[in-house]
Amino acid sequence: MELLVLYYSRSGAVRSLAYQIARGIESIAGVGARLRTVPAVSAVCEAVEPDIPQSGDIYATQEDLVECRGLALGSPSRFGNMAAPLKYFLDRTSEIWLAGAMNHKPACVFTSSTSMHGGQETTLTSMITPLLHHGMLITGIPYSERGLHQTDGGGTPYGASHFAGQDNDPALSPMEQELARHLGSRLARVALSMSHLE
Repeated sequence: MELLVLYYSRSGAVRSLAYQIARGIESIAGVGARLRTVPAVSAVCEAVEPDIPQSGDIYATQEDLVECRGLALGSPSRFGNMAAPLKYFLDRTSEIWLAGAMNHKPACVFTSSTSMHGGQETTLTSMITPLLHHGMLITGIPYSERGLHQTDGGGTPYGASHFAGQDNDPALSPMEQELARHLGSRLARVALSMSHLE
């Protein structure tokens, strides 16, 4: 069983969260993580990105969404909303929405911001909204996870997060790493449980 970890990252913090979530997913026997990203959006209409990025994870396709058994979706916070490249990718998924290809699949979300109150929770809910339209089942981090009571950085019941600070430090705190891995393992356990219902 493979779960998709789809993200956009500019300074590396969201990528770091994605890798921790993937570790959490792969800590559950029988479940793997497929890491994918999306290209930047250009204001110049003629600008194009190569089909394969020069470094990092390869670009997602709609087939990645259709093939996955669950989804972890991540974006930096942009004024309390997901970043334009991720929104652009999701805006082009009408065909799989019409087909109901994402119905009943579990999903979770994650983000990073430069300020403690930089819109992390609204960014997470901005990513949850299109997933609900796709018929996905949203899972977050329950308060039974001790890290939510102890973190002085990122971490919310809506999903994993990172407080990058004004320097956009991509290094995750130990608690942010732990919460991201917990979210990944929880997503994997839910996907496994749902596979037994099919």
